[in-house]
Amino acid sequence: MGTEARKLQGEVDRPQQELQTLKAQYHSEDEELITISDYILKRLEQLNVTSIFGVPGDFNMHHPTIQWIGNCNELNAAYAADGYSRVKEHSIGVVVTTFGVGELSATNAIAGAFSEMVPVLHIVGVPSTTQLKNKPMLHHTLGDGRFNVYTKVAEQITAAQAIIMNKAQAAAEIDRILVEAIIQARPVYLTLPMDLTTEKISAKRLKIELPRTPPPNNPDVESYVIDEIVKLVEDAKRDVIILVDACAVRHDLREEVNDLLVKTQFPVYATPMGKTSVSEEYERYGGIYIGSITHPSIKERVENANLILSIGALKSDFNTGMFTYHIPARHTIELHSDHTLVRHAKFPDIGMKWLLPKLTERLSKFQEGASRIPVPHYKLDIPKESDDKISHAHFWPRQDVIVAETGTSNFGVMDVPMPDQCIFVSQILYGSIGWATGKHSQVSLLNLHLTGNDSIAARDRHLGRTILFTGDGSMQLTVQEISTMTHNKLTPIIFVLNNKGYNIERHLHGLDRKYNDIADWKWTSLLTTLGDIEGKLTQSYTVRSKSELDKLLDDEDFVSARKIQLVEVIMDKYDTPRALQASAALTAQAAAGQL
Repeated sequence: MGTEARKLQGEVDRPQQELQTLKAQYHSEDEELITISDYILKRLEQLNVTSIFGVPGDFNMHHPTIQWIGNCNELNAAYAADGYSRVKEHSIGVVVTTFGVGELSATNAIAGAFSEMVPVLHIVGVPSTTQLKNKPMLHHTLGDGRFNVYTKVAEQITAAQAIIMNKAQAAAEIDRILVEAIIQARPVYLTLPMDLTTEKISAKRLKIELPRTPPPNNPDVESYVIDEIVKLVEDAKRDVIILVDACAVRHDLREEVNDLLVKTQFPVYATPMGKTSVSEEYERYGGIYIGSITHPSIKERVENANLILSIGALKSDFNTGMFTYHIPARHTIELHSDHTLVRHAKFPDIGMKWLLPKLTERLSKFQEGASRIPVPHYKLDIPKESDDKISHAHFWPRQDVIVAETGTSNFGVMDVPMPDQCIFVSQILYGSIGWATGKHSQVSLLNLHLTGNDSIAARDRHLGRTILFTGDGSMQLTVQEISTMTHNKLTPIIFVLNNKGYNIERHLHGLDRKYNDIADWKWTSLLTTLGDIEGKLTQSYTVRSKSELDKLLDDEDFVSARKIQLVEVIMDKYDTPRALQASAALTAQAAAGQL
């Protein structure tokens, strides 16, 4: 093309170019823009998130209504996000870490959230998009150019991943993984390069609410399943027991389950992981079922029922009494988040979130007959013992609300009835010791009958005091989080069971193995060492006898929980809860091939 032709073509193209410029200016003025980091925060605000946990690094976020909670390390921050998610209603936990070193530190906690079905968003601040493409030898890398190695780790322990590499995909990808976290009740992973955090994108997607429920069931199959269940209930002559487990809580079915209980009046029991999913003061609640470890009267009632309606079962070893359920499949209906089992028949994609309300209406006709079936209310009595030493048999019935660490505390609390509105939090399936202290500054077990501000999630929900029970061995793993509690002016009560080591390991792998013994600490100095330097915000105690323990638990100032308090409980090295003794015996039998 000659010079004149090019000039003429330029004159022709100019109006079109100007039109495009005007369109761009019009849309930029008409369309609200928002930075990618603010888009994430706005979405989290819509999901009822009020606190984010983490350790400052290369990527930080600020928001007027979402509080940043700085933790002592990334593992504890992820534990905290896990605990927050378990208690904060209709919400998720959020942890922010830096690339490589930070995210790997959080990996154990994220794996635990995946195992126990807890929705947590793990945001990782990563190098710039240019650096990710060119792969220079940056800090926090392995030094061999493999920048994707950490993402490969995340793929194994999260339900979905979003690797943001340009602003065009950002909003859709952020929304996608948040929906996956909510629907699947699992952690998800989001990377955000440093050069994209302040890039602006359209805010229009924020006007569309994210779905919080799974897709509806196939109506024909769902109707058939409900008909089959109703027939089995009729054949059972109303001798039906409801067994509530962990996934009823994880998939946000508390209201639906309570509606079922009220409208049918069927007796209800829970598993250890389902503890407090149903009020333990409810008149039709019978106690905890743990297979062969169960209290004899409860075990007989559950296993002799004509039909068990199981809701959200999670049949792990410790949750089933080392796989000792004695309930045949022909007497069982199982409702799950993504399928339903009716005796031996499996119905994929028939989830309980949509099925349960419809099933409740059909089963309500059995209320009158079911309500006549007596449900003995289980009570754990304090035994009469001849000496004044603190034993597990005496200790646990004296408590009203408990957060149990993995190990001895978990087993001690299983039989303890809890007041109405309590939320029991434990990590029975994954079982990472130190988890309870790491997440305790954010949430634990809450009691509405009592006053006080405790964990972050408890404070957000205006709930009552938070109480942690942990062993001396477990506490040593994540003890730094006491400083987070004092820094945020929380007021939990922390009981440290001092039996000089790993009690659960002693009973599982040898009472006198030296590797189960640990260095003793001056536990009553922890609170002043880790935050309360002037000694005005905290109080510590040591109790060595039943009389000292009882006196403290009856002290009104102590139970009011107006300040953070630590109680060192001196216990015999070999004393152990009933349920742990039974589990250890079953474990030994399994190892010997006798189960």
